[in-house]
Order: sequence, then C-alpha cells, then structure tokens
Amino acid sequence: MASHRRPKPASRTRVTILTAAAATAVALSSQAGAHADPKPTKDEVKTQVDQLNQQAEVATEQYNASAEKQQTLQKQVNDLQDQVAREQDQVSSVQSGLAEIAAEQYRNGGISPTVQLMLSSSPDSFLTQAGSLSQLGVSQADALKTLKTEQQKLDQQKAEAQQKLAELDSTTKDLKTQKDEVQGKLAQARTLLDTLTQQERDQLAQAQAAADAAANARASRGDSRPDLGGGSGGGGGSKAGGSINVPSGSYAARALAFAESQEGKPYQWGAEGPGSFDCSGLMQWAYAQAGVSIPRTSQEQGATGTNIGTDIANAQPGDLVVFYSDMHHVGMYAGGGQVIHAPRTGENVKYMSATVLPIAAIIRI
Repeated sequence: MASHRRPKPASRTRVTILTAAAATAVALSSQAGAHADPKPTKDEVKTQVDQLNQQAEVATEQYNASAEKQQTLQKQVNDLQDQVAREQDQVSSVQSGLAEIAAEQYRNGGISPTVQLMLSSSPDSFLTQAGSLSQLGVSQADALKTLKTEQQKLDQQKAEAQQKLAELDSTTKDLKTQKDEVQGKLAQARTLLDTLTQQERDQLAQAQAAADAAANARASRGDSRPDLGGGSGGGGGSKAGGSINVPSGSYAARALAFAESQEGKPYQWGAEGPGSFDCSGLMQWAYAQAGVSIPRTSQEQGATGTNIGTDIANAQPGDLVVFYSDMHHVGMYAGGGQVIHAPRTGENVKYMSATVLPIAAIIRI
C-alpha cells in the first residue's frame, strides 16, 4: 500500500532568510526612489541652457580664431610651395649650365677633377678647397657659387613649407575639436529644453519676446542714435520692412546702419553673413560694408581701435561693446543704452540693453 507522507514544513531558517531578502528589496527600492534626481524646474532649465549657450559661444570664438589661422596658414603654404617650385626650376637651370660645361670639357679631352667637384652632390666640399678655384674659369666659379646659393634658398623654403604644413595640420585638428565642443554644448541645451512641457517652453518664449520688444522700444527712443534716413541703399541686406537707408556720414554710422539692417537674421555659430551671423561675424560684416576691415573674432576686435573704457555713457553709435572678461561676445552700440547683436543659437539679430552683460571694453573703430 502506498504511503502518504505529509509535506515537510519549511525550516525556520529558510523563512527567516526569505523574509530578510524581501525586506531588503523593499528598503532598497524606497531608498532609490528617495534619492532620484527631481525634474528641473523651468527656471533651472533656463539657467542651465543659458550657461551651455555661453560655453558654446566661447568655443565658437575659439573656432573662429582657428578658422582664420587655418586660412592664413593655407595661403602661406600655397605661397611657399610656389616659391619652392620656382626655386627648384632655378636650381635645375644652374645644374644644366654646369652639365653643359662638363660636356664641353669631355669633348675637349675629358672631364677635369674640378668639374667633377662641381657636379658632386656637395658643392660646399668644393668651395672649401680654395686651391681648386684657381683651376676654374671665372664663369665656372660663378656658376658653382650660384648653384650653392640657390640650393640653400631651396632647402630653407622647403623647411619653411614643412613647418607651415605641420601648423596647418595641427590647426585643422583644433578646428574639429572646437566644432565638436560647440555641437556638444548645443545638443545638451536641446536635451534640457526637451524636458520642459510645451506650455513651459511657450512661457519662456513669451518672456523673451517681451524683453526683446522692450529693448527695441528703448533703442528707438534713444536720442543719441544717428539719423539713418539720409544717403542711399548700400546693398547690405534688408529689414523686414524694406530697403536699407545708409547715412552718408561717418563709417561708424554706416556700419551701424548695416548692422541694424540685419535685425531678424538668424544666429549661426561660425557664420559671417549675409544669411546668418555669429556675434563677431556680424560686426566684421557690418564694418566691411562700410569699407573698413576689422578682425574676425570678438577677442581680436576687443584689441583693435581705441579702447575708451567700460562706461556705457561714453559710448557712441557704431562703437563695439565687448562683453565678459574673456571677451567672448560683442555687439554694436546703437544709442539709447542699447546694442544690436547676434545673441546665440535659436535667436535672431536683435537689440538688448548694453548693461545686461558685463562690459569688458568699448572699442571705437
């Protein structure tokens, strides 16, 4: 007959272990929930996005400096390579002349030891043997001296070209690093903005629009702004409302007119116009339209012209107003305590109060 055994009850030790494990799991879950990072508020997101955009602008000006250096180096390399090619032709021409001397001597009874020295790979070794010069005609000695001089020039130019090529390669790598940094900062800013609801994003946009409208109103009331109604259009672009009226007065007033004509154009890092601009690109473009050349980056622009200090009361329309201690942002004084500038990614060329940001220098071109 089959036996019927009762199931063995779980041991007290096993029950204790299972109970402890369950309690630990619950405790860990509660602890993880308690330490989870809270979602940032709208104001916190705005602060972080502003910081990232500022960091991106710093990297943008570094990128602009490297791009300018790359263009300069590329031109220098091209010029040096042209010089090397011309010098190589000159050396070859002198060598051909010496070869003709050798051929002539061969036809007249063989090549002399002197000419063999002249055709050697080291002309210097010949010139150190002063006694051998007496065996040469004047024209032969001159030809050898010319060869030595031209060869030295060729070697120097080749060395300079190699140095510039190395600098160009390093600068090109810097450009890529700086470009990646800018794009990384902007991507972080977009990710942060995506954490906001549509309503929160709309509220931020409305607050920015109100600030822009107030800045425009103050700029239009500025008594010190130049009269931009005189003169004729200069082909610098147009406002939403129509053509540009460029004053016939100072180039500073003309530069300001051109800068103001770009109001509403989008900011694009590294851009020099006319479709979009970064901050220093707008300044350089506006002055170029007025017939004046200024450097590319905000730091270089802050070191040009006449520095009249940091008191905005001393600024005149057309002055460059450079911001932050590292001079990574720049605008143009428009009068009425306002500057026109290209702010940052996602915004357009617009006016703002000149004292919103810390002023590093006011530059009169």
